[in-house]
Amino acid sequence: MTDAVEVFGAERDSRWVVTCDHASNRVPDAVAGGDLGLPEEDMARHIAYDVGALGVSKAMGEALNAPVVASRFSRLVIDPNRGEHDPTVLMQIYDGSIIPANRGASEAELERRLALYHRPYHDAVAEVLAAREAPIIISVHSFTPQLRGRPPRPWHVSVLYADDTRLALPLLARLRDEDDLCVGDNQPYTGKLPGDALDRHGVQPGRCHVLLEVRNDLIEREDDQAAWGLRLAKLLEATVANTDL
Repeated sequence: MTDAVEVFGAERDSRWVVTCDHASNRVPDAVAGGDLGLPEEDMARHIAYDVGALGVSKAMGEALNAPVVASRFSRLVIDPNRGEHDPTVLMQIYDGSIIPANRGASEAELERRLALYHRPYHDAVAEVLAAREAPIIISVHSFTPQLRGRPPRPWHVSVLYADDTRLALPLLARLRDEDDLCVGDNQPYTGKLPGDALDRHGVQPGRCHVLLEVRNDLIEREDDQAAWGLRLAKLLEATVANTDL
């Protein structure tokens, strides 16, 4: 474990690799003294991290015998799911909340946060992937049921992907066979974001991958996180077993 990243189950040796880009709402002391200037209620909601995603990731990792690579810093410190040159890699306002410590951040401060957190996180992901032959990447995220002033989001779980649909499309079909789920296809946003984490580790090197989004009101409690992680792991295993991946 470093200040930027933690790997759970590094010794696990299956093809699966689980990543959790927005695992934490932690603000390290090296960034604005550990306080971005937001109230606690903002740091506890989706703008600071993906609520419940780490618990789902850890349960999924155990079920798949897969390592889990998780960030240890808030997405508001620097967003590891964005490319280094993406204008949203360092957010100044998010879902109606201004981030005081990020307002007017200099290029030097951006570079400092990239060096301290963004790059070490991606180095850890790359190292875990390089240790496996033909790895399958599962990136776990969560989304809020409704952004301020926007329509409600009905999906329970969504599959996000770009041009590589080898896993995404058969997984979508399997999820849609589940009678109790409303399943999104590249919802509530598209999975095609050049330079993002899966583009970097999946699309560009040609590795099989998919991004899973779970609505965060469904995974607020630890037991729900565990249940979703196990359920999704079983569906992933069944999907791959019926393909030539």
